[in-house]
Amino acid sequence: MSPLDILLNSLLTLQAFAGTQNVSSLQKDEAWRVNVRIQGCDLDNGYLCGTMEALNVPLADTPVVTFWEGEFIDVRNYTFYTGKWEATPDDDIRHWSKFPSFSPLLSQVEADGGKSLDLSSYPFVFMRWKEQYFVNVGIDCGLTIAGFYYVCFSCSDGSITGFYYDPNSSPFQKLELKTTNERLAGFTFSSYQLQ
Repeated sequence: MSPLDILLNSLLTLQAFAGTQNVSSLQKDEAWRVNVRIQGCDLDNGYLCGTMEALNVPLADTPVVTFWEGEFIDVRNYTFYTGKWEATPDDDIRHWSKFPSFSPLLSQVEADGGKSLDLSSYPFVFMRWKEQYFVNVGIDCGLTIAGFYYVCFSCSDGSITGFYYDPNSSPFQKLELKTTNERLAGFTFSSYQLQ
């Protein structure tokens, strides 16, 4: 079973992750509790989507829920170079290099964006998650969704680590998630497509 098959199986059976996002700045040390739910996944097109819930956000009266869409770095649909959302190749390399699992890939990514890599048996799956809109609050909730997350899923333990990128926010906000036993109510689909 390839790492992408393991990821798909994990995402469709586990579906829920919980942890923290460290949003510390030079002025204060702060972390928010975060829950992530995977809503859909389409490996053929390198796509996944879900919701993210930030719990103890200082300026919000309730938990803040956002809907996000993601890209699998499969070098077929998406490479390690973002090419949008104000991220330069240097920003990409700086953020991907925060993951120890990226180190063996660095020279090839610098050479060609990683296009010649075969990631099908790599024990980590790299992704980008971009929040698209707030689900339950207005834009005045105290959070921004202008940036996006560089994300790494460990096939060995199902954990997720990420780093938020937004040139106007605190750099390298770290997201750390573990799988939960919680399951989503309703149906699970192996493919999800927006029209």
